[in-house]
Amino acid sequence: MRCLVWRGSAGQALVKSCRKRFTVLDHLIKRRRVLMSLRDDAMKVRENAYAPYSNFKVGAAVRATDGAVHQGCNVENIAYPEGTCAEAGAIAAMCAAGGSREIAEVYVIADSPTPVPPCGGCRQKLAEFAPRDTPVTLATVDGAELKTTVGDLLPGMFDASHMERT
Repeated sequence: MRCLVWRGSAGQALVKSCRKRFTVLDHLIKRRRVLMSLRDDAMKVRENAYAPYSNFKVGAAVRATDGAVHQGCNVENIAYPEGTCAEAGAIAAMCAAGGSREIAEVYVIADSPTPVPPCGGCRQKLAEFAPRDTPVTLATVDGAELKTTVGDLLPGMFDASHMERT
């Protein structure tokens, strides 16, 4: 096998240009893998949901700032308000893992005609662990997606700044 070696400034410029292009391309490929991973992880964990009463299964995946992905699914209970939402389960898994406690991205999926937003309680839970500009993708198993942010899901959110005088 032969290797080509470029000498001089023209060859160095070409090598630098190629490295830059490959770096950008590599970043885009990694970003797509992360998005696909979140969708795949949310879709897989959705199948583990315990929903014998509503038959409405929801899966969530959150990516923490350290890159770790955590999953959650809804778990119903006959005493209706005692169930757990998928988003709350993913946040609990993130905390239990012991790594980063800041969410970088959220993906929620359900089998519904349109993407399902988190309930009010889960919006507040997401706001506890994610900056306002954190991307949130709401999806259906059929492929429809709605992209939003934590701040758009919960405008006027209650946060630690409201307690500064205590």
